[in-house]
Amino acid sequence: MHKFGMIALIGPPNAGKSTLMNTYLGQKVAIVSPKPQTTRNRISGILTTDEAQLIFLDTPGIHRLRGKMNRFLLESAWNALASSDAVVVLLDAALYCTKPHLLDKEIAPLVKPVSESGRPVLVAVNKIDRVKEKDQLLPLMAKLAELWPEAEFVPVSALRGKGTDELLERILEHTPEGPRMFPEDQISTVPLRFMASEIVREKLFYSLRQELPYSTAVEIEQWDEKTREDMVLVNAVIYTSRKSHKGMIIGKQGANLKDIGSQARKDIAELIGKKVHLELWVKVREGWTEDPGFLRALGLGE
Repeated sequence: MHKFGMIALIGPPNAGKSTLMNTYLGQKVAIVSPKPQTTRNRISGILTTDEAQLIFLDTPGIHRLRGKMNRFLLESAWNALASSDAVVVLLDAALYCTKPHLLDKEIAPLVKPVSESGRPVLVAVNKIDRVKEKDQLLPLMAKLAELWPEAEFVPVSALRGKGTDELLERILEHTPEGPRMFPEDQISTVPLRFMASEIVREKLFYSLRQELPYSTAVEIEQWDEKTREDMVLVNAVIYTSRKSHKGMIIGKQGANLKDIGSQARKDIAELIGKKVHLELWVKVREGWTEDPGFLRALGLGE
């Protein structure tokens, strides 16, 4: 008996969805950062074992922010829910143990749509390694059981790998039978050039402060594997919504952009197993976060 299933990873921003998927795959497919709302697109990771093939659908964080881009992010998350066989909801246990008043506010937008989806629901109570007083987990779990009486709950630390094996066993219990749909060595359905753009965006998140990363987007304009057999030539454009931000991204005498490019080049080369020549350009595109056509071109809402 072989199993195949689509597993939607859903939850508030910065709950650890991307980290969990990367942990299962044993390598980075989705970018991560300490800042919330890092994931913008629905990104799939493929876990293949002898018994099953699972397609994890990492999704943007569920939130109540306004604006066209945020609406597109929510659309992407709900689309993943509709196409899944089971749902794993990730919650930040450390956050809700210290600030229980946020639980109703942040979980309320999730409970009804997920419950009404008709899919099996597993709630991964994540980041338990950051909960100093473990007895705080009991009232949290009790409150979650009230909100989600039909769900199963598994305490985990996606970063440390604690509880993830048990969670995977529960996921497999709800995975339907079916043959593999992808080669066993394939780890994602997204193209390499998209993963490269995400790597550049990740470096922007770590390099830029406060809200600036949220006004940036990355697009690969050229991906050339033919000119040189030993090297991939990549040209990427970093879009920013304000002229004043362009100088901050580039940095004094181009130092910040050079550092971003250097770090991204190393990760892209590791990803594709080949040398990479990466050139980065910064362009101003005012109002891009409210431009539906441009947002669609970036793959948001898919």
